[in-house]
Amino acid sequence: MPTQPGGSLRRLGPAVLVTALLAGGGGWWLSQRSDTAVGETLRMTEAGAGSSEGEGATPAATSGVVTFDRLDDPGRTIVRDASGAILATLTDGARTVVLTGPERTFDEPSSTDVTLTTTAWVRLAPRPWSNGAEKSGWFQEWFKTARADRGPDMFEIAMQYVDGAPTALDSKGRRYRGDASFGPVNRSGEGRRESNDFNDYLGIRWTFPDRGVDLPERVRYGSLDCSGFVRMVYGYRMGYPLLGTNNAGPGLPRRAYAIEAFGPGVTIVRDKGRTATDYEALQPGDLVFFQTEGSVSQLDHVGIYMGVDDAGQHRFISSRETVNGPTMGDVGGASVLDDGRFFSTGWRAARRI
Repeated sequence: MPTQPGGSLRRLGPAVLVTALLAGGGGWWLSQRSDTAVGETLRMTEAGAGSSEGEGATPAATSGVVTFDRLDDPGRTIVRDASGAILATLTDGARTVVLTGPERTFDEPSSTDVTLTTTAWVRLAPRPWSNGAEKSGWFQEWFKTARADRGPDMFEIAMQYVDGAPTALDSKGRRYRGDASFGPVNRSGEGRRESNDFNDYLGIRWTFPDRGVDLPERVRYGSLDCSGFVRMVYGYRMGYPLLGTNNAGPGLPRRAYAIEAFGPGVTIVRDKGRTATDYEALQPGDLVFFQTEGSVSQLDHVGIYMGVDDAGQHRFISSRETVNGPTMGDVGGASVLDDGRFFSTGWRAARRI
């Protein structure tokens, strides 16, 4: 794995403004209660809360009771503090967790005037969530650490590949982040090649459990197609298992249609062969799938849902040919799900991994 940047909240992508801080951390224990049913609340006490932000950090302002509420469709657990504010959302069968943290604003001025301001921090739990897992030791330890963690999450990692993103090297001298292209120009001179995975960007060989060794092509160095970008963010950078084929298995398949059909996690918006409009079902970090190339039988594009932008629209980030790489912008089609235009009408499905 590459060497990650430190936990300070400096520059997240081309431009990020940090405007608030939520205290986190602390020790945890379960109160003495029987098992809970769906819709019931399990109470857990938070004590000794403090910040791990480093020198000069402000200690946590409150400590008290943390509750776990159950919701359906999909089955999920909502973690709340004593005031009822949401601290985290954990979905049955998925590893992506949305935590509430410091407010950040993301932008990409080269391709859009719109910004996205959010208090969501998307991280991976060490295993898929299940009802009642709040009682387990692994969750209590992970949640304590995750709440205090200000290192790169999904948002920051994704923005590290957009236009103008600065390059950084890992401990082996390999570029693991920085402005990515979509792919090399086709030999005809028209369009760009697809099939650019995370290891093509990195320029390294990779052994997949279901395929064996994959060797990168020199011409594809620094390139990420749409699913390659998702696999870079969630797989290589965040640690989700990766497959080398488009078959079902314990990890993310290679192509967009296979991730939607066979991927891990839970379906949030089912593909019904027509434009999806289930915006309220989404949460930051969900994978959103599109049919954009004329085929009615196969989904051909995937992005990562970011949330509602400052213009009030549902925005995603993906890698695509028109802007030659990852973007949350509006070149060659706005990166939104609800404007009635290209990507909006092509949106078909969503999965929470």
